[in-house]
Parts: sequence; structure tokens; C-alpha cells
Amino acid sequence: MPSFHEVLFPIDVARGAAGGPERVTEVVTTVSGREERNTRRADSRRRWDAGYGVKSLAALHTVLAFFEERRGRLHGFRWRDPMDPSSSVPGVAITPHDQVIGTGDGTTRAFVLTKTYGALHAPYVRRITKPAAGVRIAVGGVERQENTDFTCDLSTGTVWFAEGHAPPAGATVSAGFTFDVPVRFDTDYLEINLSHFAAGDIPRIPIIEIRP
Repeated sequence: MPSFHEVLFPIDVARGAAGGPERVTEVVTTVSGREERNTRRADSRRRWDAGYGVKSLAALHTVLAFFEERRGRLHGFRWRDPMDPSSSVPGVAITPHDQVIGTGDGTTRAFVLTKTYGALHAPYVRRITKPAAGVRIAVGGVERQENTDFTCDLSTGTVWFAEGHAPPAGATVSAGFTFDVPVRFDTDYLEINLSHFAAGDIPRIPIIEIRP
């Protein structure tokens, strides 16, 4: 069975990648000209081409070694999206108040990290399953202490409050975090031509989001 490797794709290469979220929408136009639109899946799926981030032979060799260790498409890994890497907007430091992840009831101790996009019409709540170290949590607006009040499973994005520290009823639970996306290579073949690379042509290195 394919596994997931808790290792981060070379971040300097990822910063130069091109890509983003993709949705699947079916559009049917009726005789009257009206449209019926329906989505086949609730969540978007992100994809990138990491080839745009390869700027040197050293970077190319690093990606080649990373590809071989993942056995092509077989094993998943972490990817840091340069356009959407944290609970806050790019360039703004995270705070424990960035994202509301739940409301306490006095007994529930497990909460999952999420990030909400939009606000008024149809906000999209995205599950975050691969946070990086340094997750910050607040309850009722007051920051809690990691490893004393709570811990966070970095492989699932689940926050666990310690025994006796469950958020009280009605208290807002919020979080701030940097996160990665679980992905895999979307090819089993890397076509590399050094003469083309020297002339400015980049290799194609497709990356696609997965559910590990």
C-alpha cells in the first residue's frame, strides 16, 4: 500500500512553482439559454508544476533525488504552497486568533485545524491535515500553552487539549498555523534534457494534492 513520507519538498524550488486550486463543475445549457451548474466534489484539489522553480543544475539534482526516493507517484510528501502557506494572509505573521476551529462544550478535547475562505455568500472551510510545528491555539480569546494545555498531531492536524483543559461551553476555539499540503508527483517519468535546460527550457514536474 502506498505510504506518505513526512518530508517537505525543497522549499526553494516550491517558491517558484506555478499552480493553484482546481474544481470540477458541470455546466449544462438549456434550450432557453439558461445554465444548470453542479459540482462533482465538495473540495477543490490543488496542482502545481514545480519545474518553474528549478533555476540551477543543483536544484534539478535535488529534485531528481527527491523524485527517486518517493519512487515517482508511489509515495506522498509535504508541499509548502508559496501563495497559501498559513492561517493568515501572505506576509502577515500568524496569531492564535486567525481561524475559528470550533466552540467548546466543556467536554470535547479534540478539534481539527481548518482554514475558511470567503465570508458572506458561501464560505469554504478547508481541512488542514499537515500543519508545521508551532501551532498556536486560543480559547475564548486567550492563548493556551502548547505541551501544557494542548498538543497538535502534525501528521493529521488534530488538536488535543489535555485532561482538565477542555474548552468551556460557549468558548470560541481559534488557531494560527503554518501548513503544508499532502501531495504526490503526478508522473512516473521526469524528462530531463540538459541541453534544453541550458538554453532556458525547464523540465515539467507535475505535483497534485492527495488525501493521505
